[in-house]
Amino acid sequence: MSMSNETIEKLIDQAGVSIISSVDEEGFPNTKAMLPPRKRVGIKEFYFTTNTSSMRVKQYCKNGKACIYFFDKRFFRGVMLIGAMEVLTDQKTKDMIWCEGDAMYYPLGVTDPDYCVLKFSAHKMRIYQNFKSETVDI
Repeated sequence: MSMSNETIEKLIDQAGVSIISSVDEEGFPNTKAMLPPRKRVGIKEFYFTTNTSSMRVKQYCKNGKACIYFFDKRFFRGVMLIGAMEVLTDQKTKDMIWCEGDAMYYPLGVTDPDYCVLKFSAHKMRIYQNFKSETVDI
């Protein structure tokens, strides 16, 4: 039943939207849609841009437990990756995923203190396809 890593990577790359979840101060899940990952390393590491001042960053700093979800609505299948989210503010990482259009969101440029990187590291995933689910360690 399992999707190949190649199929999962294609689903992620074509999703157009990333759904990310964090845990709030009261232990409740918080979910939001974000732009696709700026960079990914297979299905293990994902890098997103965000505002350092955001609520989500504060939540990840207190509790790194996270999941990200990608889906293909045409074939009604998806993959949830479960793991940990780190907030990275070092210049090397910020430089690595910066794109020219980012200045629209971060007016001070790549060194803007309100620009940071979320790095998600997957530990396991849950795949849904053909009306069945399966959990796989990564």
